[in-house]
Amino acid sequence: MAHISIPKKQIQSLIFDNFQAPLLKLLAFTPELSSRGDRPLKMSFKDQLSALVYFHLQEHKSARHLIQDLKENDFARQNIAPEGGISRSSFSEIINGRGIEQLQFIFENLYKQAASVLPKEHAKLGDLVSIDGSLIDSVLSMYWADYRKGSKKAKAHCGFDIDHGIPNKIFLTDGNGAERPFVTQILSKGQTGVMDRGYQSHSVFDLLQDENKHFVCRIKSRTTRTVIEKHDIYPDSYIFYDALVLLGTPEQNQTKAAVRVVGYEISGVKYYVATDRHDLTAEQIASIYKLRWTIENFFKWWKEHLKVYHLI
Repeated sequence: MAHISIPKKQIQSLIFDNFQAPLLKLLAFTPELSSRGDRPLKMSFKDQLSALVYFHLQEHKSARHLIQDLKENDFARQNIAPEGGISRSSFSEIINGRGIEQLQFIFENLYKQAASVLPKEHAKLGDLVSIDGSLIDSVLSMYWADYRKGSKKAKAHCGFDIDHGIPNKIFLTDGNGAERPFVTQILSKGQTGVMDRGYQSHSVFDLLQDENKHFVCRIKSRTTRTVIEKHDIYPDSYIFYDALVLLGTPEQNQTKAAVRVVGYEISGVKYYVATDRHDLTAEQIASIYKLRWTIENFFKWWKEHLKVYHLI
């Protein structure tokens, strides 16, 4: 069989087109990106998407590296760069402050498409969403990403669809942005938020129950618990506690609605988990909390392989 040699440029074009194809299908429905003043846009939103996809495929290190490629690489100049080219200062201004609404729209619709075809790995446990925040290094020109003197960091508040293994919600704040207020925004009715003890908030637990949203959240072991009803524990089980309680100190920070607390021990470490899920066994509740680590794996992959810091 004869060996067929495909030109490098053609391979590059095929790879780029495959990555861009799902985005192009959504462009017709994406909110219009308009200029903020009298000056016409130097990059359309399609140009922004093309530049971001190309940036990741080429594993560029910075916006400067990308702009240089858009000027010197034939494929990039013809297929990625906007007509007439783009300066580094104009590109940085556009990426740092424009197209957020459009990117959010693209992200949400790509998630829906992916979730409709990926299999559910933990369907019996319900619609599980791991919730956490992660700091992202930012450049000094991103004035909104305040963190501390001489340091700019943004914080991504993420929801991670455990069943499908993909992120489903992302909100950005400055590096000091509080995490708890985003719990109710990330969760939809019927979903179960899986959270570490940094999210422990008795008022949020009450609010979630009022909104028909669920939670499995690790709590501090010293949290005051007023027991309403104790549940039976199987002998020799790693579960050592299962009870319906009111969390917190009466007349100070006590929950208005009762919650279930499950205690279990793994490798000598005791965990206490609060939840409003009464339809599952204590062992299933413990398993759900262990699945929270899927979002940590996502953050690790994101930071290692998606070099987003200077372009987010």
